[in-house]
Amino acid sequence: MAGLLEHRGYVRFWIADAVSMVGSSVTALALQVVAVVTLQASGTEVGILNAARWLPYLLFGLIAGVIVDRYRRQPILVGADLARAAVLGVIPLAALLDVLSLPLLIAVVLVFGTFSLAYDAAHQSFPPSLVPAELLTPAYARLEQTSAVAQTGGPVFAGALIKLIGAPAAILVDAASYLISGIVLATVRPRTPEVAVGTGQPRNLRREIREGLSWVYRDSALGPLTATSHVWFVFQGLLTTVFVLFVLKTLGLSAFWLGVTYAALGVGALIGATASGWVGRRFEVGPTIIACRWLSPLAYLSAPLAGDNSAGIVVLCAGQFILGLSFGIDSPTEMGYRQSITPPGLLGRMNGTTRSFNRAAIVIGAPAGGLLADHLGTRTALWIGVGGMVVQAVLLHRSDFRHARLTVRS
Repeated sequence: MAGLLEHRGYVRFWIADAVSMVGSSVTALALQVVAVVTLQASGTEVGILNAARWLPYLLFGLIAGVIVDRYRRQPILVGADLARAAVLGVIPLAALLDVLSLPLLIAVVLVFGTFSLAYDAAHQSFPPSLVPAELLTPAYARLEQTSAVAQTGGPVFAGALIKLIGAPAAILVDAASYLISGIVLATVRPRTPEVAVGTGQPRNLRREIREGLSWVYRDSALGPLTATSHVWFVFQGLLTTVFVLFVLKTLGLSAFWLGVTYAALGVGALIGATASGWVGRRFEVGPTIIACRWLSPLAYLSAPLAGDNSAGIVVLCAGQFILGLSFGIDSPTEMGYRQSITPPGLLGRMNGTTRSFNRAAIVIGAPAGGLLADHLGTRTALWIGVGGMVVQAVLLHRSDFRHARLTVRS
């Protein structure tokens, strides 16, 4: 931690990320409540809304990775934050004018997702310019801890805020957080010059995309990790959609209690992120991530067994805590591994390719979850999602990735 604090650029980047994460935790809950409670959306419609958030990753993800490698990442981060602040402001304005509808909400989320795509591709590729290679895993772990803290307090705060001023108005908090984040990011000074690929050389979009795809999928360890991540995200998208419907509709719990379950996830993620460095060193990258992948189906097993009483809420929170624990350990370990083995000129394309197909998987899983919930019921849909999580864990466990270790580039 002391080593990270010596790098002022990273500290400012970290602060900006923290502010943004707090606001995002509010919107993550508020959007669901707007759709399910305010607009009375069906399970299928909630699935479509969730898919809209990630559809740009499917459509433009590979191109975003190339752009991030071609240009400086800092201006992309700042521009995306300011644009997202403006886009989110449309929702409370529409509610104030009494013109808020599900199609408008989906359109706003789609545009918001497009700017988030650009931000995410640049965000994951920016830390190597802020800290030395040996601090990358701790740097990503601190970001994961920040996310976990936001997930812990944010949903409870969001639930109370929604009850006080309504879900559409609560989204203004997130808009303000992106504005502040953009301003802080503009003051960051990188430790080393940002690397752009092919400076002074002819550009070939198709070739550059192909290079990114080849790097991500042809490696004997990185390929299985990426492919099974896509499967994981399909069923995570399914389960996330169904979980909200299950809590709000099947169990009839309030948005506040949904926020409490999300807070339990945040507590688990905070503990996991704090322990991720030690766990990764103790058990190596491959076994650590595989173990986390097995925790996902275990976490969701609790949901279909829960009832609408206090014991049911405890069961839901326990499951989300386990899920958060797996997130907290897995994410910084995986990011540190990916960044450590990837050449600087491929970082944007590696992150863009991985994230675009992961988010594209949610575009498949989220509507599927809504359809299954509408036609088979939420409990059955949850069991199907758990089965899918088991499949991805088995596939990764049997691959060469189990031998993966962290490598520091010279």
